[in-house]
Amino acid sequence: MTDPGTRAATESREEDQPPRFDRRLLPPMMLGSVLNPVNSTIISVALIPIGDALGAPPSQTAWLVSALYLATSLGQPVVGRLIDIFGPRRLFLISTSIVGLAGILGTLAPGLGVLIAARVLLGFGTCGGYPAAMALVRSEAKRTGRDSPGGVLTALAVANQTIAVVGPLLGGLLIAVGGWRATFALNIPLAVAAVLLGWWRLPRTAGTGERPQRGRITAQLDLPGMALFAATLTSLLLFLMNLRAGDWYLLLVTLLAGCAFALRELRAPTPFIDLRVLGGNTPLLATYGRALVAYVVSYSFLYGFSQWTEEGYGLSPFRAGLVQIPMFLLAIGVSIWSGRRKGVRSKLLVGAAGQLAACLILLTLSGSSPLWGLLLVALVFGVPQGLNNLALQNSVYFQADPERTASSAGLLRTFAYIGSMVASSASAASFGARADTGGMHALAWVMLAAGGVFLLVTLFDRSLSRVGTPG
Repeated sequence: MTDPGTRAATESREEDQPPRFDRRLLPPMMLGSVLNPVNSTIISVALIPIGDALGAPPSQTAWLVSALYLATSLGQPVVGRLIDIFGPRRLFLISTSIVGLAGILGTLAPGLGVLIAARVLLGFGTCGGYPAAMALVRSEAKRTGRDSPGGVLTALAVANQTIAVVGPLLGGLLIAVGGWRATFALNIPLAVAAVLLGWWRLPRTAGTGERPQRGRITAQLDLPGMALFAATLTSLLLFLMNLRAGDWYLLLVTLLAGCAFALRELRAPTPFIDLRVLGGNTPLLATYGRALVAYVVSYSFLYGFSQWTEEGYGLSPFRAGLVQIPMFLLAIGVSIWSGRRKGVRSKLLVGAAGQLAACLILLTLSGSSPLWGLLLVALVFGVPQGLNNLALQNSVYFQADPERTASSAGLLRTFAYIGSMVASSASAASFGARADTGGMHALAWVMLAAGGVFLLVTLFDRSLSRVGTPG
């Protein structure tokens, strides 16, 4: 029988301990954050079956990829700002419900146009998960008094890395069992699970515990600023999607819309993106720049190397996918290992070195290279894949205005997707009609230049030494 004095002392020590992060929030956070990457990766194996079934050439089915990226790039900071104002629960439930509707629309789509519309809906619907997760991490840190979200942020990064491995394999299995429509139907049970988890486990109040005043909602939303931001980003991304001489006018539209957006945000009482604060936050701007060039390298490898291993090296699509699995597995291990260590500067420097080393190895490969050479470059790329994603995520968490955590996290994804569009355009320009070895080497030089910029921006950014450290 426990002594009353001992039991009282134990209870007293437990009461003195500060509260911990609510682990019940992890399932909806992780499920919500992977809805976007699972739909980004699963479509890669469905494009050919969709084209065959609907009689659409690759130039048209490519819009199934671009539509999701475009909608996500626009929606992430917008939904993030709404989460900053209204709290994560409401926006999480709305956005994941849209994912379910998009899944139904895609499953029943009679043609490619409706299917593209379903992908746009998926893009907007998957925008709530990641900003909501970042907002919850911030609110839990405020509630517990422990601003050390390393384990939680690592869990989010590992979940996204895991989906990158599972997505194509899961897509192939679903297509074998139920055809390409099954890849859209998958979103229905995922959305139901996310809505139920969000309804049961997410807090009902905003992160600050306060509700916005009804009379100020319109001013807080800054609808004109959001519209001008959408016009700027849409024209830029449409230009990057298909670089042609006849589309240079889109750059002029981007410039004019961007200037109008800047003037609006500088004068708005409650701006959508506070350019004054963002302009004065040089470390955060540097992080966004690092994210852009990092994802130029990352997505150039994912797009370009995959195409070259099939056309230039002669592997089947299945074997080409297997070659990249070591990269994703090593990235998961690196994320778990590095997530236990504070600070981001050393991680980013090692990640930059890994990018440059992998690009140099790419320049040595040819159609007659041994298979172990392909596996080696994939393994080397696994190091920056595991380090950079987590370090950039942690940087935004510590550098952003606490009141704009969700929208700042959304902007990180926006810059990442701009990098993916640049990578897609660079791949198309390098390869031309066929993904041969010469085109792969040309793309590797582009990647090497972007990796060099990433290294320089990281090397001379002294503020990184303070990220993630006490005080």
